[in-house]
Amino acid sequence: MIRKMEQRDILSVARLEQECFSMPWSEQALKDSLGRQDALFCVCEIEKMIAGYAGMYFAYPEGEITNVAVCAQYRNRGYAKELLKYMFGEATKYGVVDYTLEVRESNVAAIRLYEQLGFKTEGIRKNFYDFPKENAFIMWKREQKVQGEDICEQMTEKSADYI
Repeated sequence: MIRKMEQRDILSVARLEQECFSMPWSEQALKDSLGRQDALFCVCEIEKMIAGYAGMYFAYPEGEITNVAVCAQYRNRGYAKELLKYMFGEATKYGVVDYTLEVRESNVAAIRLYEQLGFKTEGIRKNFYDFPKENAFIMWKREQKVQGEDICEQMTEKSADYI
């Protein structure tokens, strides 16, 4: 079952962070994020155990995906994909239409998942990750035109009237 994360999930999610990431978020960081109005965190619960979770901050109309993690024993079963799809559905209720994230360039499984969901690599952050030091791909899933694109089209149409 996928649902919004609650305070009672913090300890389990912190353990999952420890399992999955070289620089995990602390319990306090998770508590602080969960309490934010501009954030959405959700969990995948299987047999009363937190099998995965994902988080996002909003900068309307964009959502920045901060974390996606699934316990090793539940990987490759589609839970990360379902978590993200759930988050996209919830985030659209808040006006989010574009999504971004960073991913280790060596994390081929995650990159493939994000590509399946419509993300495209649009840049690289050099030495973004530590332990080990590694570049991050900046990926975007865009549902709207890039900011300013409409203005450029309007200006082109108007300038054509004067030619």
